[in-house]
Amino acid sequence: MRECDVLVIGCGPAGLSAAQYAARAGYRVLAADALAPGGQLLYIDEIENYPGTEKMSGYALAEALEKQAVSFGVEIGFMEIASIEKDGDAFIAHSADEDIAAKAIIYAAGARHRHLGCQGEEEYQGKGVSYCATCDGPFFRGKDVVVVGGGDTALTDALYLSKICSSVTLVHRRMEFRGQKVLSDRVRARENIRLELGRNVVSVNGNGRNVTSVTLDDGRMIEASALFVFVGIIPNTEAIDGLVELSGGFVVTDGSMRTSVPGIFAAGDVRTTPFRQVVTAAGDGALAAHAADSYIQGLNG
Repeated sequence: MRECDVLVIGCGPAGLSAAQYAARAGYRVLAADALAPGGQLLYIDEIENYPGTEKMSGYALAEALEKQAVSFGVEIGFMEIASIEKDGDAFIAHSADEDIAAKAIIYAAGARHRHLGCQGEEEYQGKGVSYCATCDGPFFRGKDVVVVGGGDTALTDALYLSKICSSVTLVHRRMEFRGQKVLSDRVRARENIRLELGRNVVSVNGNGRNVTSVTLDDGRMIEASALFVFVGIIPNTEAIDGLVELSGGFVVTDGSMRTSVPGIFAAGDVRTTPFRQVVTAAGDGALAAHAADSYIQGLNG
């Protein structure tokens, strides 16, 4: 069984921030993730509002965060944590290949994209239906595409797609956007973005090989080569479901990122929070590491 002082689950900005703060405090830290470090950062084309930085890609920021954490002694482990149990003063995390014993756990597993659940969505996933504009947008350069959503991600990615696609139709079920006003204003000012507010996509249509159009709830059909879906997130809480208190699927924490179980802390998109941004995730991670430090010191008397 592998042992560490602090096990960080998830290597997005919250997890990597927590890991480097814990390592700088002198703890043996293992940061575990089934995928490449970076989390949702890897799907962001351009970040312009992370304090102290110029515009940069999400990939570049993820790479910098990983390099910084490793420089402080953080070990990155490529594994998926399936479950966690408490064993005396320690926690045992189980993965498919090994078990890890830790004095404290910082759960920063993030979240995944929510699907529309409409006809044709699953059938054409990977054939024109996408949940990542920066990953798949270049495949539809010069073509007409549809974006669904009204939050920051939908607005940001609609703007990104408008730079490389012939036209973008932005569909949102409400009459007003939920995203930041600065992004909303930019979307409304972009000439090749057409708005369909107060509407829903009810079906994705195609020829069996790729998407050719989408149908709205008023019966109109919009010709498009792709549908990009940004309608919210689902927290990745499977490993701790039933262990800590959840609300709406998200982990409940206090202001210090403590969960209902002493020794388990949560940070980033996976927890209940009114605002999900890279900077707030990083702040969560720092707070969680500080709280974990205090908890471990209490164990040691």
